[in-house]
Amino acid sequence: MKLIRWGAIGSEKPGVIVNDQWFDTSALGGDYNEAFFENNGLERLEEFVKANQGKLIEIDRNERIGSPICRPSKIVCIGLNYSDHARETNADIPAEPIIFMKSTTSMVGPFDNIVIPRNSVKTDWEVELAVVIGKKASYVEEAEALDYVAGYVLHNDVSEREFQLERGGTWDKGKGCDTFAPIGPFLATSDELGDVDNLRLWLTVNGQKMQDGNTANFIFKVPFLVSYVSQFMTLLPGDVISTGTPAGVGLGFKPPVYLKEGDVVELGIDGLGSAKQTVKSYVKD
Repeated sequence: MKLIRWGAIGSEKPGVIVNDQWFDTSALGGDYNEAFFENNGLERLEEFVKANQGKLIEIDRNERIGSPICRPSKIVCIGLNYSDHARETNADIPAEPIIFMKSTTSMVGPFDNIVIPRNSVKTDWEVELAVVIGKKASYVEEAEALDYVAGYVLHNDVSEREFQLERGGTWDKGKGCDTFAPIGPFLATSDELGDVDNLRLWLTVNGQKMQDGNTANFIFKVPFLVSYVSQFMTLLPGDVISTGTPAGVGLGFKPPVYLKEGDVVELGIDGLGSAKQTVKSYVKD
């Protein structure tokens, strides 16, 4: 299945994509949140869609699309998970996964604006495959890890490099700003996606190709990452693990290239659709 959430910011409703048509599933009750995934939501949704075939209300394609999951308890990110990205940033290949967090308040829809934070001059892009957890996971064995995955989403891990690397402390300062986690357009369940170790992912800025990679080049693959993260924290249903980005980020250019007002970022992953964000400067409300 392909899950979407649609409508105005803060008032999104759940839906599904069937044969490239968008349908409202709000009659099922609830949202695509922790409780949904925890209580066999995917199975209930599949049964609901089948039982109401031909009766579901179609969604106007002009409606805004939000993140396909409601705000999770956490967004966990993996740093330097592609060797080419590590090389371009002059970083060592990690012996173990690097973990950092993005604030859940950074999450927006796939076509919402990216807002350059106040005092930022180094806002950057990162196309990533993200994993959505389907059930509570703690000390999960790698061989069983995929049983805990509900599906996958497209994620732009927007990053402010000065905040991240030059302001002291952890990377989180440059990762959790408002609008820094555009997710979607849809969540694809595992059966929709096929081989997650062979997915092309790409990103352009103003039509110029910046990133063009493949998950075949993961240093640490999805089952290992789910197992690894679960050794350090309990993953709850609906939580997100973003698996890292390939080469081609602005930081890696010589000289570096960063986003500015009016830039248009487009990105996509095989089987997960594409997204488009326009860059705006911060304006105080």
